[in-house]
Amino acid sequence: MTRTLLNILWLGIKELRSLQSDAVMFVFLIYAFTASVYTQATGTSSEVSNASIAFVDEDRSELSRRLFGAFYPPRFRHPERIEAKEVSAAMDAGRYMFVVAVPPRYEADLRAGRRAELQVNIDATAMLQASVGASYIQNIINDQVTTFLGRSDPEAAAIPTLVVRKAFNPNGETSWFNSIVAIINQITMLTTILTGAALIREREHGTLEHLMVMPLSSIEIALAKVWSNALVVLLATGLSLFLVVRMLLSVPIAGSPLLFLSGVVLYLFFATALGIFLGTIARSMAQFALLIILVLMVLQLLSGGQTPVESQPPWLQRLTLFLPSRHFVSFSQAIICRGAGIGSVWPEFLAVAGIGAAFFAFSLARFRDSIAASR
Repeated sequence: MTRTLLNILWLGIKELRSLQSDAVMFVFLIYAFTASVYTQATGTSSEVSNASIAFVDEDRSELSRRLFGAFYPPRFRHPERIEAKEVSAAMDAGRYMFVVAVPPRYEADLRAGRRAELQVNIDATAMLQASVGASYIQNIINDQVTTFLGRSDPEAAAIPTLVVRKAFNPNGETSWFNSIVAIINQITMLTTILTGAALIREREHGTLEHLMVMPLSSIEIALAKVWSNALVVLLATGLSLFLVVRMLLSVPIAGSPLLFLSGVVLYLFFATALGIFLGTIARSMAQFALLIILVLMVLQLLSGGQTPVESQPPWLQRLTLFLPSRHFVSFSQAIICRGAGIGSVWPEFLAVAGIGAAFFAFSLARFRDSIAASR
């Protein structure tokens, strides 16, 4: 038993030295957990930021001036006043994303109880920003009009006010969500790539044949690759969580980082097993790369990190219960974003451990058979 553990230890150290000497893979590992996480968190955003807006004020009333002053950074730039005849040319030139036109007698019509309408011109070439921005503009104008009329109209003052409280992400910051999903995706991708690539690299360089003639079992060879690559990914995950997510992106970590990293350890059994499994199927690094794209894309799409699981067809939701990635995403978001404890996430921990252990055993058997066939 002691000899087996020592063999696994020294073989794992050999894997770490091999990774250290592979400059391209080492740089890619650093990039994946730093720059890649940062760009995924900040590169795409569903909220409006610094949107250009202009006003056509044909009413020249106190209400129209209040509407003009209600738009300010960071959601919108400070609005500009333009004339109605300038709207078409300005929109064609792309100077403004939104142009709000206040018609004559707008305030007077509202005070008299008559129907009054505002026109909002939108440049919809940026479709997502245009849709979200239109909703922002509608809410801002409704709040301003309701407040203004409530000062003098008792009936308007009695209109109920909807108070919205967003839990766990009060300002709806996209980076808070994207950064966690980016780390989760990198864990799956890097663990699978490191483990599978190490196996294929040894087969291509002939070192696997050298190992087979030594007094080593296939399980020792596989477990050495598992613990060494899992250790690298675990350390990179911890550093990325604290240095990139918490410090650089200022994303608060509501739950226990230690509990999250414990869940990562459980998930790494599945991810390393997946790398070993794909490494036994692929006969070259090119085939392995194609398999990575095919398999990891499916795992990421079905895990609930990119789109909610609830939006999937019911039959597909039931199938995803057999994917450790779904349970991993679930408990990761619960711990980091909602501050969940072990009492809330233990079913997901158990599912990841059970499915991961079963697939790990299957991959080891596959690896043992592939070595036996090569002898």
